Amino acid sequence: MVKLSEIPFRKIKDRLTIKKPWDNVIIFLLNILIAIPVFIIMHRYIIDPGWPYHIDRILLFVGILVVIQLVLRLLRTIIIICIALYLVMLVWGSLFGGYGFTSVFEDYRYMVYAMNDSPNPQDLILSRLLPFPNKSRILKAVQYDNPAVRNFSVMATTEHFRDVKGYGDYRTIIQCFAVFKEINSRWNYVSDPKGREYIATASESLRYLSGDCDDHSILMSSCVKAIGGTPRLIHTGGHIYPEILIGTKSDLETVNYLIKKVLFPKESKDKTIHYHIDERGQVWLNLDYTATYPGGPFMHEEILGALTLD
Repeated sequence: MVKLSEIPFRKIKDRLTIKKPWDNVIIFLLNILIAIPVFIIMHRYIIDPGWPYHIDRILLFVGILVVIQLVLRLLRTIIIICIALYLVMLVWGSLFGGYGFTSVFEDYRYMVYAMNDSPNPQDLILSRLLPFPNKSRILKAVQYDNPAVRNFSVMATTEHFRDVKGYGDYRTIIQCFAVFKEINSRWNYVSDPKGREYIATASESLRYLSGDCDDHSILMSSCVKAIGGTPRLIHTGGHIYPEILIGTKSDLETVNYLIKKVLFPKESKDKTIHYHIDERGQVWLNLDYTATYPGGPFMHEEILGALTLD
């Protein structure tokens, strides 16, 4: 005998149940929609074992699909509620600046591009603990608060990449890349006086955009720091060059895409983004005068020291 209380429940259950074969189609589509952001999150926080052809990531994605498919099949009677909640979450994120439809699409695009065109990490090994050469003179020459240096940096951000939209979280990085483009496209290498290490201040090098590697590094670091970036200087046996902090390896996926597809597509075509990872897992890109795009090839010399200008 059927209880009266069970009749409303059955009616609700029948209304929420989607008839075959549409239930399987909807479950599969919902599975894909849920699996992509879940995979993106796990991809960013799981250590990359470096397997060939990203087999570990393929297996991870397949595993996520299987698990979600099983869960959704168990919940097929309330599949409409699941769809509604998921869509509400994405709509809410899209309207109020959270994780929405655009975020899912952008994260997936950056991740896929990075997997197909992986940046190349370089070992940062301080083989000898040596004092950074001319450290006090260099720190004094980094005039990031000099009005001329600041104005030059601001000018560079109006000349390059001003119209790039949709990357608010990376605005400062993009503006620092504009400074890199302005300086490196105009830099004129001039040697120091013979037998003497001449260290020019940032404002001095700014007059003619000329000097040697340490002058370039000082100017680049000053300009990057003047607009909110975090630079550092790397010292090798016979060379000094600047780097910029871009964040974590998940940030590298976005920056890699920006450099290769948006900001420096010609300069970086068919080339690799090179970077260092420090002891805290932070990623640094090369801004040397020898590079035509951020993350260009490093000069392969023994690294003797690093001077962070934060």
